[in-house]
Amino acid sequence: MHRTLFIFLCLTAYHAFGTTPVPFDSPRWKFDAKTAVRETRFGQEALRLQGGFALLADADFKNGVISFDISVKKARYFPAIQFRMQGAGQFEEFYLRPHQSGNPDAMQYTPVYNGLGGWQLYHGPGYTNAAPLPFDRWLHVKIVVNEREAEVYFDDQPEPILFISRLKRTPAAGMISLANPWPEDVWYSNVIITPEAAPVIKSKSKPFPPLPAGTITQWEVSAPFSEKLLAGVTTLSSALHSPLSWVTLAADEAGTADLSILSAVSKDSNTVFVKTTITSARDEIRKFSFGFSDRVRLYCNGKLLYAGEDNFQSRDYRFLGTIGYFDAVWLDLKKGPNEVWMAISENFGGWGVKARLE
Repeated sequence: MHRTLFIFLCLTAYHAFGTTPVPFDSPRWKFDAKTAVRETRFGQEALRLQGGFALLADADFKNGVISFDISVKKARYFPAIQFRMQGAGQFEEFYLRPHQSGNPDAMQYTPVYNGLGGWQLYHGPGYTNAAPLPFDRWLHVKIVVNEREAEVYFDDQPEPILFISRLKRTPAAGMISLANPWPEDVWYSNVIITPEAAPVIKSKSKPFPPLPAGTITQWEVSAPFSEKLLAGVTTLSSALHSPLSWVTLAADEAGTADLSILSAVSKDSNTVFVKTTITSARDEIRKFSFGFSDRVRLYCNGKLLYAGEDNFQSRDYRFLGTIGYFDAVWLDLKKGPNEVWMAISENFGGWGVKARLE
């Protein structure tokens, strides 16, 4: 091959696969923010972003590598990158918590469905990790994405700081957004998008352990309605729920059903019923353990047994409202089918439920 042609083809491939930064004066970026200013930060050309988003609508990114530099302030906010975005409120998200530098939740991966992030549902290994976050220099971030897995690297370290063993959303090519809807400045620089069909993930997934016996793995879920309709309701009536439509929702590998997959949350539409039928061979008392976010009212055979709150900071200022098997009731089951209904109401941070019959 002629040397000049070879160099031309190499340079074409080099640019086509995104091995150079997308400059912030490029028309490819679409800005919707209170502040989106190009300036120099720690010797690098950067975008200072506050109160909004910078969207790369033509990214068409499914698998590959996303890398960028980020500079954060020592403040309480959550600067993010969103990828595989299918539209408003539908994407995968990775973000930092600068105010939690060094703590187990210094960073977060969460899927976002219908505009609702799920950090109260998705926490611990595979979702969060501890790391010191610098405030006086750039932090280089690289995210390697391959189908259902991803790795996050800091500062070109050889090992990932976070292994996301299960990206929750169905893999699909989409847009990329730099996101900082908060009233604090964050700076981004050197954003490079490199699509690859099958980038190497160094980490090895472990099989998910089987769910405990008695776990509710599937729920019938109603259409959303206002929580106000349940005020003072201790006995369910058909007049309350007969107008509602129902769909089936499966729990994930941790036994959690993410209700935001089905619906958005609004002030007047923040509650759904989830229900399951327990068939008992005899009259008996059985322990029913459950977790929820953010509030629950639990009915068995139409009678209210329990009401509780796990809102963010509802117990004390350190309480996060993360979901777990923290509550239980003893069901008075009758021989034959018994219906357990739970009304789950949401503010923010994750709309979900999990339960098991001990």
